[in-house]
Amino acid sequence: MANIMIRKSDKGYVFYMPKRDIEDSIVSMEFDSPEKWGGEIKLGNGGIYYIEPQVAPERLPYSVRAKRIDGVE
Repeated sequence: MANIMIRKSDKGYVFYMPKRDIEDSIVSMEFDSPEKWGGEIKLGNGGIYYIEPQVAPERLPYSVRAKRIDGVE
């Protein structure tokens, strides 16, 4: 599992992994409501990560642990 940061831009969510200096747009998130947020996250480069579903964070940027499922790095 990797520590990542998710922030909001005018085009949507942005995924950032500081350890590898990877930044990409999030093209889809399995759950994106105030009650349930996270799940499977698909990146613009084809990467897929998983964040344990949780209540949506009060503020962004937000740091969380994510598991790489598949895709490009």
